Amino acid sequence: MPADTAGDWGFCLPSLASAVLDEAGRVVHWSSAAAALLALDADEVLGRPASELLAPGEHPECTPAGLARSGEVRARLRHGGGGAVDVFLHATEAAGEAGGLVLLGAPAESATECGQGVALLRALLAQDHLGVAVHDAALRVLSVNEPVGDIPMPKVSVAGPAGPEESGSEPFEDLLRQVLETGRPVIDEEQHLYVHGVRRTVTHSVFPLEHARGHRSGVLSIWRDTTEEERARRHLHLLHESAIRISATLDISQAARDLADVLVPGLGDFAAVELAEAVLVGDEPPKLLGGGSQHLVRAAGATADGDWPEGMLPPGAVLPPLHDDVNLRMVQRGEATVTDLRGAIEAVGEQQAGIFIPDGGHSLAVVPLWARGLLLGHAAVWRIDNPEPFSEEERTLLTAICSRAALTLDNARRFQHEHRAAVTLQQRLLPQGSTDSVAVETTGSYRPARSGGGISGDWFDVIPLPGLRVALVVGDVIGHGLAATAAMGRLRAAVQTLAAMELDPDDLLHRVDDLVEQLAAEARPEQQDTVGATCLVAVYDPVQRRCTMASAGHPPPLLIAPDGSARLVEVPPGPPLGVGGMPFETRSVDVEPGSILALYTDGLLKQCHGDDLDAGMRRLTDASGALQPSQPLEEISATLLGHQEEDRADDIALLVARTRAVPGRDTVLWEYPAEAAAVGEARSDVLGQLASWGLDETAFTTELIVSELVTNAVRYGGGPVSLRLIRAPHALICEVSDASNTQPRLRRAEETDEGGRGLWLVAQMATRWGSRYRAKGKTIWTEQAYEGLPFMG
Repeated sequence: MPADTAGDWGFCLPSLASAVLDEAGRVVHWSSAAAALLALDADEVLGRPASELLAPGEHPECTPAGLARSGEVRARLRHGGGGAVDVFLHATEAAGEAGGLVLLGAPAESATECGQGVALLRALLAQDHLGVAVHDAALRVLSVNEPVGDIPMPKVSVAGPAGPEESGSEPFEDLLRQVLETGRPVIDEEQHLYVHGVRRTVTHSVFPLEHARGHRSGVLSIWRDTTEEERARRHLHLLHESAIRISATLDISQAARDLADVLVPGLGDFAAVELAEAVLVGDEPPKLLGGGSQHLVRAAGATADGDWPEGMLPPGAVLPPLHDDVNLRMVQRGEATVTDLRGAIEAVGEQQAGIFIPDGGHSLAVVPLWARGLLLGHAAVWRIDNPEPFSEEERTLLTAICSRAALTLDNARRFQHEHRAAVTLQQRLLPQGSTDSVAVETTGSYRPARSGGGISGDWFDVIPLPGLRVALVVGDVIGHGLAATAAMGRLRAAVQTLAAMELDPDDLLHRVDDLVEQLAAEARPEQQDTVGATCLVAVYDPVQRRCTMASAGHPPPLLIAPDGSARLVEVPPGPPLGVGGMPFETRSVDVEPGSILALYTDGLLKQCHGDDLDAGMRRLTDASGALQPSQPLEEISATLLGHQEEDRADDIALLVARTRAVPGRDTVLWEYPAEAAAVGEARSDVLGQLASWGLDETAFTTELIVSELVTNAVRYGGGPVSLRLIRAPHALICEVSDASNTQPRLRRAEETDEGGRGLWLVAQMATRWGSRYRAKGKTIWTEQAYEGLPFMG
């Protein structure tokens, strides 16, 4: 801006024209501005009637007589170049004896702008709750209207002839200078200041001003007190943030930490969230009234600087007994309280003030965490650096925030209660974690989900079978929660029962599939599609050193050989249980003694790779490369489980088994033709073998059992007939196989019957007995327990 225009606002009507009329209405004076306005030179106008200047059809009031009466009128005048010009005319009587009129005229547009500007400035300067100031190019105040209230006019430092009027430069001055130099207005710029110790928010708007010649000649500043608006926005944002942040978890401790982090620095400088001990474990809090032990734990805390004050009760500590105080009783009844430092000291007592009251704390708000008729605890918020005490509006806001937080805490408490019950039920339904038998040494691990729907129906099982065999089972029921756990219990019982019938794994899964279809039919219509499971059954025979497996939509097992090489066993992937109509197939593999067989659910694969099961299986195989099969099973299990994510959404069941084998010297197999002589030969072979094993004391009963079973096989089963003896720790196992599929029946013979007593006698002499079917024929087996003899394996 040119220096010579500083502070010069110019004339608001730069094109002001003038003319003088005599008493007859003739033009006797014509200014150059008038000539420029109408494009008519003086010689074209002087001496002629002024009425000739009017455009055709102009109103009579625009005649000289009309002007003399009205004094001011808007007129349309003839333009020398053609057309017409709208002007405002102002008439005054000329002084002197000659009389006449003096006319002043300006373009109507310029006059209107001038009038509107004056009206606008007057309106602004008349506002009670709006501050307005007009500044010249040196930022001096020319006109000002300060609003009613405590908000002062912003100050500027002005350099006059004698130097600065005020020392220092205010941010407001920088704002004015910025607008003056750039010509770009600033709208709603906020500034915070303290008036009489109270924090206020002032919003500034600054606009550039131009004089009539188009040069910037100053600025117009408008300011207003927006403290309440800013506080309302901040409170609404805080309420919204708390609703989103605190409700995003079902972990009680995390919800308490989130609440403390919202309150600081949102509403205070120090906050502590204290919950009933029962709430932290998922139970309902006790109902208390009055002082004494409140059974509260400081679950979370937050400070403005992030450092916990020395001497203050830390998070995780149990609160000492509290005095019976009116504020305490208000909180116990569900009402928020606000007090000052003196009131807080009276509430907790002088001796306990150091662990409850932070240094510099002057205003305290205590808000109950009340949900569904239960007082879960409370939140305490202190102000230290903020000099303002808590207002009634802030007490209401704290109540709203803590009410929502209390619902989240109670939901988390109820979830934890149900989760704990479901986990307890799940663990009660699962077998013991470790087993040790002739066939395998096992360890099982179950990891419940930590997020999402809670525990699901994952399970594992180790089922001893006759002939020293063992069934290893792992399964995963669709869904989460108690319903999935209950379904798991039913399926596990069914698998145990069917396994005891010595069914092959594929036949066993077919029977369980029928059960799952029945469970689906019994479910409500909207839940029928959610009933199902996956399952893997592996039957290991330590005598043959062979494992037979079948899968119902389950991930393949991991087999680690004694030399450390690992591979996933490709079991034919049958359909999940409950689909129906599809067959299951078996896969048999030879397993060396000392091998590791790991069965798992898909939660183990998802914990690091989400739904990418192939990537999860690669991770599992890679992790097994660092294992030594001779390591303790607990270490192997921990390595396979790997990193446990805190927020995993699925359960994990893992069963790890180390295989063993029955030495060849502890088993013997004979085969006989289906002839009567085979019975005597079998008795002789058995007696000789028992003598070599040092089991002479079992000879009588074993001879009788073998005689009866071989006789029945020769008579009813057909040949060839095989006899196998297995010496196991504390048990002698006898197995007789024939080619018949007829199920043996145990019955009591009448006195006149010639037969029917053999199998009854076998049942009386053996510890237990049973039968199983093979691909062709069947096998009748018995077990005889003995003590005091060493296992020669």
